[in-house]
Amino acid sequence: MSKSFITGFPRIGEQRELKFALESFWAGKSEFSEVEKVASELKARHWGYQKDANIDFISVNDFSYYDLMLDNIVTFGAIPPRFKGLSETELYFSMARGNKTSVAMEMTKWFNANYHYIVPELSRESTFSLNSDKILNEYKEAKAFGIANPKINLIGPITFLALSKTTDGSCALCHLDALVEQYAKLIDQISNLDNEVVVQIDEPIFVTDKAEKLAEKIVPTYEKLTTKSNVKIIFMTYFEHATEAVKEVVKTKIWGVGLDFVHATCQKSSLEILANSDKTVFAGVIDGRNVWVSDIEAKLNLINEIKKYIPSERLNIGTSCSLLHVPYTLKYEEKLSIKEWLSFAVEKLAEVKHLRKLVDGEKFCESGEAWLKANKNAIESRKTSDLVNDKAVQNRVANLSKFQRDVAYEERIKIQKAKFNLPELPTTTIGSFPQTPELRQVRNAYKKALITKEAYEADIKKYIDDCIAFQEECDIDVLVHGEPERNDMVEYFGEQLKGYAFSTNAWVQSYGSRCVKPPLLFGDVSRPKAMTVEWITYAQSKTKRIMKGMLTGPVTILNWSFVRDDKPRSEIAKELALAIYDEIDDLQNAGIRIIQVDEAAFKEGYPLRRENIPAYEKFAVDCFKLSVSAAKAETQIHTHMCYSEFNDIIKTIEAMDADVISIETARSGNELLKIFKSVGYKQEVGPGVYDIHSPRVPSVEEIATQINVLLEVLPKSQLWINPDCGLKTRKWEEVKPSLKNMTAAVKIVRLS
Repeated sequence: MSKSFITGFPRIGEQRELKFALESFWAGKSEFSEVEKVASELKARHWGYQKDANIDFISVNDFSYYDLMLDNIVTFGAIPPRFKGLSETELYFSMARGNKTSVAMEMTKWFNANYHYIVPELSRESTFSLNSDKILNEYKEAKAFGIANPKINLIGPITFLALSKTTDGSCALCHLDALVEQYAKLIDQISNLDNEVVVQIDEPIFVTDKAEKLAEKIVPTYEKLTTKSNVKIIFMTYFEHATEAVKEVVKTKIWGVGLDFVHATCQKSSLEILANSDKTVFAGVIDGRNVWVSDIEAKLNLINEIKKYIPSERLNIGTSCSLLHVPYTLKYEEKLSIKEWLSFAVEKLAEVKHLRKLVDGEKFCESGEAWLKANKNAIESRKTSDLVNDKAVQNRVANLSKFQRDVAYEERIKIQKAKFNLPELPTTTIGSFPQTPELRQVRNAYKKALITKEAYEADIKKYIDDCIAFQEECDIDVLVHGEPERNDMVEYFGEQLKGYAFSTNAWVQSYGSRCVKPPLLFGDVSRPKAMTVEWITYAQSKTKRIMKGMLTGPVTILNWSFVRDDKPRSEIAKELALAIYDEIDDLQNAGIRIIQVDEAAFKEGYPLRRENIPAYEKFAVDCFKLSVSAAKAETQIHTHMCYSEFNDIIKTIEAMDADVISIETARSGNELLKIFKSVGYKQEVGPGVYDIHSPRVPSVEEIATQINVLLEVLPKSQLWINPDCGLKTRKWEEVKPSLKNMTAAVKIVRLS
């Protein structure tokens, strides 16, 4: 008989309970004991959901106050020197968010997902020490709750080091032996918890091309971690195939291997290897990264193909990855028109439950039969619905002929510089200003028809007026309107596009307490009317300075939406690009001279295997260029990218042909900028000069130093000065002094 498993479960709370508890604590309104209380309630609730669904392998240590990688840093004592000496709670959140004296640790995307992790920070002198309290206590907590055999989740030592950065150019993986020694101590402690303990060790680094060089480290590492006969280790991978790793895992005493059968391009080679082994296979067949109802009949066929290699007694059925990447539950979605087509985390538990029963040929009760019938009806109705297909959109995409701007960059920039007459090191911000509680209340009241359109617009205009006045007071060169009308940089546009649906409560953790509510792209996409022109032109009418129009790019809208899985993403991206094309044309015709098309999620859409990268790069670049191809030579196109390591994609960025690109560099010095210089990048660049993910206010001297560091790489004529990212999540009392210090620092550097 097969068993069921969940790779991991979300933790922020189905109504964002952990988010609000954390933010209350950070604001000094409550004690940390209140956060701990909420955490205990959430863990119990999540275990209860899985227990009710008869899940056999229920995870512990998949819960975190901020980030699991940060938890690993604490567990193994890999604390950067600048944070040592702090109390336990202060240390934890200072590493994540910074404090008055120390900048936060770097943050970047978890592989090609929209989740951010804290990057471990090591050096030659780094040492490790074990603090296993969280893990052991959570196991005992789950046992007390009634979970018979909790599965302990850990991030693997090879992945931990491969995702680390070093501050002195040393090799992070040179610490592998020292780190594994601490992991072995942890396994020893775990072995004393129960007669038998299952430990899931996540090693997703082996689904990337790095697996070719790292695979040789598996056997010596896991020989040291499989010495306890009562500890059964699962080598868990997800997001792609892990063939190189599987070849090595079968040589070890590892008990189980987790494979992703949803997002992997091919798992046949791994199955052939595992067929001749004794390893138990944890088959991730229910999509942990998207929200559409699983076609249970198709999933059963997939399992039957897997069973040609792996017998039922060595086969377990579960999710392709942690359910961290999807919303919690549909139970709050009372107005969602496409609800029957969707499956969130709690609903996926039912999919795992029923699929496992089908695999083993178990008899269904009446409610089970009803569930299967509803699943079949949902799959069929989605295929045939008139909501999905739009012939006009399909014809426009089929007849595309223009994919780039008419005038080359060298000529455009001459025209733009003459027209704008901006100073050296022009200053701007990335787009958004603080989303205050009052502003959210106004939007919410208007959405619920509690205030009139006139009252709503008056409040939004007042916010824009205040933003403009403040920016002029700071002497910022290119202004933004602050985006007070926008809830989210993707959701706002999705709400105005045909082919999208929207949830009430489908929140997903992005990092820490930050949550996003991705829109649901279910049909052919088009723009019925202008989306931003009214507010941008109003803002431009209130100032003589240049007002920058703010749009989200097609690739980011695609990557930050839950996207239909019945059509190639490249075709969907073209539909989105045409909607942005139309908006740019309307903006420039309304007198807007600079337009920023954010591609914050461009990098995270990259395939994890190099053989799949050219196809992605082609459609991503083509669709960005298509979206901005409406821009005249005198219209300057900016773009913004987040959390990107650009050394491997710099030529692709160059091919996008934006006039100005702003990037996040505050946590990484000028290392990213050196990449732009090394390839002779000719367009202008706006490296972030301070970190907006931390509440600390940088001084004038600190920012001036940062600018001078940037000038060691690129000349003044090529640089813009701006914060790292949008200011939406910050408070005005942080934003105002930071921006004033930024412009003061620029003036000092201009005169030097």
